[in-house]
Amino acid sequence: MPRPREFDETTAVEKAMHAFWEHGYEGTSTQDLCEATGLGRSSVYNTFTSKRALFGRSLAHYTGTQLDKRQAILDGPGTAAERLAAVLGSTIEDDLEEHRRGCLVVNTLAELGVPDDEVGAALRADTDRNLTMFTQCVREGVLDGSLRDGLDPADVAEYLLSTTSGLRVMARRGSSRKSMHAVADLALSAITR
Repeated sequence: MPRPREFDETTAVEKAMHAFWEHGYEGTSTQDLCEATGLGRSSVYNTFTSKRALFGRSLAHYTGTQLDKRQAILDGPGTAAERLAAVLGSTIEDDLEEHRRGCLVVNTLAELGVPDDEVGAALRADTDRNLTMFTQCVREGVLDGSLRDGLDPADVAEYLLSTTSGLRVMARRGSSRKSMHAVADLALSAITR
């Protein structure tokens, strides 16, 4: 009779996520994952089947958490311009708080591109949801008058996603909080009244 699992899979995925976030996919060994999760090699493979599958689960966990946080800000009070400013500010502060590791999504895109597997699926889903959220907020901003008339919401959504990704790269390369906020302010000035 097989022994029952004596660990929380979600906690193991969270711990693996931090290892991948710190070292990248290629830079994280199976031994690193065992140390991060507290699991033995056989438990890692019996539960998650492969390093790649565990990475896919870790990336999906990360994106879900990040997207829910961003959605909460975009659904919050204030004009659309104020909510977009809050997203950019939150992006900066989160990256500085996370010891300048950047964004796991951006890091993965730089390392792996968009592969045709569960990792690529998580990356595509993250992009799609970000673009949907930003597009909706931009539409609201044109209606509430806080964003300029004549903006194409889908184009501005791409611009905002690129800006947040760029801020995360700035954090990773050690840019100052002041310069990151200056970039965020410039980005907002291009679309606000």
